[in-house]
Amino acid sequence: MEVMLGGYKIPVEIIRKKNKNIYFRFKDDGILYVTCHRLIPVVQIERLIKDNEKSLLRMYEKELKVMDRNLRFYYLGKAYTICYDESIKRINIDDDIIYTKNEKMLDKWLKEECIRVFQEEIDKLIINFTNIPPFQLKIRKMSTRWGVNNVTKRIITLNSELIKKDVTLIDYVIVHELCHFYEANHSSRFWYQVGLRYPNYKEARKDLRS
Repeated sequence: MEVMLGGYKIPVEIIRKKNKNIYFRFKDDGILYVTCHRLIPVVQIERLIKDNEKSLLRMYEKELKVMDRNLRFYYLGKAYTICYDESIKRINIDDDIIYTKNEKMLDKWLKEECIRVFQEEIDKLIINFTNIPPFQLKIRKMSTRWGVNNVTKRIITLNSELIKKDVTLIDYVIVHELCHFYEANHSSRFWYQVGLRYPNYKEARKDLRS
């Protein structure tokens, strides 16, 4: 079964259960899943889809954006298409295409890039600070934070997902964490220190949240 929503021809899969209500949802396969009672006729489902066309279209276009993000690979703020080629010996970037042998090679390269890029930016930015103690840089994937400064242990941990962001946003996170050596909390004094070294920090925070 297929329906037209705003010019899109969308496949529909009907899942029949004992529930009283009808539920619509999209998955990352672009299919409209309709969950309804087993006795609901198809013509009624088609009519409900038509009656809710605007809201369903918004849901579908939102899912299209998610699908597009998942299909694309982001590196330093730019979107790339990944091209797999078994003959590739090392990562090669040409325009908006990243050529790699496989996922393993790409993951290894990304880890190396995190170390290289993050350390280079730290070296560049730290000259704007005084009395920063020696510290260790760690990199790992985090689900809720872009960076963490363990002031006591003198360890700054940066989220490996930052490598997907523009360098200016990486710089903000580094400045943010370095400022915690001055102020361990997020008081007005802390944000004053951040603002001295990264005046557009409010915009950077918004960009990272998006």
